[in-house]
Amino acid sequence: RNDCEGRRCSVSQSTAAKRYAIALFQLAQQHNQLAHVEEDLREVKMVFKENSELQAMLASPKLSSDRKKELIRELFGQANPFVVNTLQVLIDRKRINEVVAVATEFATLSNEAQGIADAKVFSTRPLTDDERAAISSAFAQKIGKQSLRIENEIDPSLLGGIRIQIGNRIFDSSVSAKLDRLKKQLIG
Repeated sequence: RNDCEGRRCSVSQSTAAKRYAIALFQLAQQHNQLAHVEEDLREVKMVFKENSELQAMLASPKLSSDRKKELIRELFGQANPFVVNTLQVLIDRKRINEVVAVATEFATLSNEAQGIADAKVFSTRPLTDDERAAISSAFAQKIGKQSLRIENEIDPSLLGGIRIQIGNRIFDSSVSAKLDRLKKQLIG
């Protein structure tokens, strides 16, 4: 609904998204499909985030519910059936605008169950597999997880070293950060 105040709307949406995510998570866990469902949901989330026209089309009252479901089957037919069914339920319940929130909630539940945390690692060049593994084991222990799922972003402004963001925590061992700290010490 568009007639609610911004804050109340987002709260009710996140509550609903959490309910759908929990239901999908339990289903995926019962059928040993957790990894597949999570992988497919990541793809779905990316598609929805990058295509605002798709969201607008699926939320439009001009298209019938059946046509919207047909579009979902055409676009995501290769995805796990649990994911496709969830998207169709979201269309039926007029909550397709919450698909990104559902995917995010699902990832959080899945990560908790597996002892994984998502991490963004900023570096001056792409990380090797060995570097990813070393970062994962070193920093996962610091935050009490078994491993990190690393998303690597290239940032030449770091000059060297890395900056890691895990949730709202940042670990910065980049050359630029060290230079900034040194500059502050020298200035006083």
